[in-house]
Amino acid sequence: MTKFIDSKYVKEMKQTTMNLYEHGWDERNGGNVSLRLTKDEVEKFEDTNKTLRTVQIKFNASELAGKYYLVTGTGRYFKNMTEYPERDMGLIKINAEGNSVDIVWGFDDGGEPTSEFPAHLMSHIERLKKDPEQRVIMHCHPTNLVAMTFTLPLSSKVLSRTLWQMHPESIVVFPEGIGVIPYMCPGTTAIGEKTAETMKDYHVVVWPHHGVFAAGDSLDETFGLVETIEKSALVYTTIQAQGGKMLQTITEKDFRDLADRFGLELNEEYLKD
Repeated sequence: MTKFIDSKYVKEMKQTTMNLYEHGWDERNGGNVSLRLTKDEVEKFEDTNKTLRTVQIKFNASELAGKYYLVTGTGRYFKNMTEYPERDMGLIKINAEGNSVDIVWGFDDGGEPTSEFPAHLMSHIERLKKDPEQRVIMHCHPTNLVAMTFTLPLSSKVLSRTLWQMHPESIVVFPEGIGVIPYMCPGTTAIGEKTAETMKDYHVVVWPHHGVFAAGDSLDETFGLVETIEKSALVYTTIQAQGGKMLQTITEKDFRDLADRFGLELNEEYLKD
């Protein structure tokens, strides 16, 4: 029987965390990722059938009782995930009461899930209500998008419209726009709750001056969502470096043509000035 370390899930997590690191979005121990796995997906591996340790979590995750998550560890560097996956990530199961998790694989040096794990679980809960295929929560620090939160109003509408106008692919990838919350201290229950509340309407929530929380059905899809947003942010940054004056732009009609072509349900509130 195959060992979990050789599974496609660990391979995909190693590749994704390296991609995030190489893009410069997860410096040092910044950033964290969680991937939901089903019971059937987990139990086919010979080394995931017993509890190695149990750790407490500061959040009532009873709505997710029995669910498994492959999650990056607290204080771990994404650049090291490929070489030390069994140390720097772990597979956990939420216990019935929701106040602790059983580590069934990984974190073999005594490590624990990311300090942002409660915020991940809160967002997983809200996105699962919208999409039963919800699998991934990804936190990272896209450079140009973070920079925009210092120079533009902290408005979901303003930031969404600006990003949409930078590249036609943007409105195709995130037609609902992106959510923006006020600046809040990271690693707290409060920012987790605010993020999850905003996740009810968006796949991406911007933490001003810090980064994003992104949700999706797969690691590739979620990474691609952030990648598209950051590409539009880079175009915006480049325009500002060229003087900031746009002689042409993507219009509301152009957006509607894209919606017709790709069968999109656009956020109408954000289309209007």
